[in-house]
Amino acid sequence: MVDRPTRVRYRHVRNGSEMVDPREEVDVKATYGFRATMTARPGKGDELVDLLLSATTDGSGASERCVVYLVGRSASNREVVHVTEGWTTREAHAENFATEQAKAFVARIVPLLADEPRFQDEVPVGGKFRD
Repeated sequence: MVDRPTRVRYRHVRNGSEMVDPREEVDVKATYGFRATMTARPGKGDELVDLLLSATTDGSGASERCVVYLVGRSASNREVVHVTEGWTTREAHAENFATEQAKAFVARIVPLLADEPRFQDEVPVGGKFRD
């Protein structure tokens, strides 16, 4: 069993490089993290990124229990795409991906992939975010 922190601390940065007083750190209720790395079929990287970004409005990233949803791509291979998620609980993540909406979303991703995605669980311990 992984030791999960009772509070996850994130430093909030405003106005570019202006650091907020550390006493103004905020609690973000992410106790479960999930990361996926996917390799798109040749020429499908942009389509995969666009589809994954659409999840912020109509997919898992839109869930109130998903407090972090980031899409990035490899600097050396534009077909390699990473998704990092922070969830309120492991159960919230599992419940979300058990829905018909999530299954349909994943079904739209699969044809864009060159191979099986790689998944990794993690325990958020802190970080920072910007407005």
